[in-house]
Amino acid sequence: MKLELFAEKLFAAGKESGFTDMEVFFSGGSSFRAGVFKGEIDNYTLAESSGLSFRGIYNGKMGYAFTEKLDEESIDMLINDAQQNAIINDSEDVEEIFAGSAEYAEVDAYSQELANATTEQKLALVHAIEKAAYALDDRIATVQAFFGGGASERRIINNKGLNLAFQGNTAMLGVSVIARQGQETKTAYGREVARDLAEFDVDKIAKEAVDEAVSLFGADTIVSKDYPIILRNDVAAQLLAVFAPAFSAENVQKGLSLLRGKIGEQIYDAKITIVDDPHMPGKPGSCPFDAEGVATYKKNVVEDGVLKTYLHNLKTARQDGVESTGNASKRSYKSSIGISPSNFYIQPGEVNYDEMIKGTKEGLIIISLQGTHSGANPVSGDFSLAAYGYLVQDGAIVGPVHQITVAGNYYQMMREVLQIGNDLYFGGGSYGAPSLKIARLAVAGK
Repeated sequence: MKLELFAEKLFAAGKESGFTDMEVFFSGGSSFRAGVFKGEIDNYTLAESSGLSFRGIYNGKMGYAFTEKLDEESIDMLINDAQQNAIINDSEDVEEIFAGSAEYAEVDAYSQELANATTEQKLALVHAIEKAAYALDDRIATVQAFFGGGASERRIINNKGLNLAFQGNTAMLGVSVIARQGQETKTAYGREVARDLAEFDVDKIAKEAVDEAVSLFGADTIVSKDYPIILRNDVAAQLLAVFAPAFSAENVQKGLSLLRGKIGEQIYDAKITIVDDPHMPGKPGSCPFDAEGVATYKKNVVEDGVLKTYLHNLKTARQDGVESTGNASKRSYKSSIGISPSNFYIQPGEVNYDEMIKGTKEGLIIISLQGTHSGANPVSGDFSLAAYGYLVQDGAIVGPVHQITVAGNYYQMMREVLQIGNDLYFGGGSYGAPSLKIARLAVAGK
């Protein structure tokens, strides 16, 4: 059954059963992944999934239900399940079905060129990057190349007249290499996100991975003490993602964020501006509306180090007496409404990465952190993480470093930023950052 017809019938049945405001949220998509190992395809996945959630007000309470089928039987099931859910809903929170914003932005997130790409073209890229990586250095023992991509669709229809639709797609080409020299084994990765297969630079991605892997041979630990630190852009983005939940108004209101009561206060160094931009072309977090149908917009969450806003959905905005920031989210059609950033990034500066290194008398470049799920506390900001990278002396990299632990507090670290790079990096996710030079962090080595 077509979605519009299904929604029409569902709303009619819901009205007869005592529901007032009602909404359907549809999400669907397709994904493709192929990997190559030693010239052979070692994994290949092509999948499609879709589903619909229904929510509505019944006796003053919100009820939820979901289905994967758009048929007559599902209508009765959704009504009954949502009724029962509303009956047992003992929350005092007031929830609403949103009638719609005055206008919605045009967001460029769907590439027809990518949608038209054939399986053969995608596999040719994977084979090419594997071949390129092996050819770069005789010490490359193992290469695993992969292509991943997907398309998604979101629809929101309610009985207040709202009818929104959006599509997006993206693709990633990457390679993982294992280099061996004597008894040493080192691993590194290279990847790139693009909206057209012609944009992928196979040689560049392969070289990035191979160069990093072989640069780590001969790594040693270092003396334990505080060091100036350069967080490479991908590592800075990784840490931003770990501590981003602190900006959720839901976490603030639950006492799970140290940013409670900090609006208008200086929380980071004045050089730091953090942006949430749901309108960036081709990014996975881009969409003109959020999971409640509220229009999204670009905003500075932190501006010149000052906290300007939390991220809100309708419920948290009502509790704080402000407008929603358009950050309502659903992990899937089965999920309830939460809060998440869209494309969340630290605004880049003007300093070149190489200039950061040249200006460092003694310090460390961190290129990898492990254990962020267990070694970082998003509430307190404290972290203690295994790491590796390079030692810098007199403005030059003198060698690789491993078997170290980097520890500190994220909020304190962000108040001690000396320089911000011009190399904004997103990778394949919704969190981005340039390289950051930090005054000091505690490093445990030998």
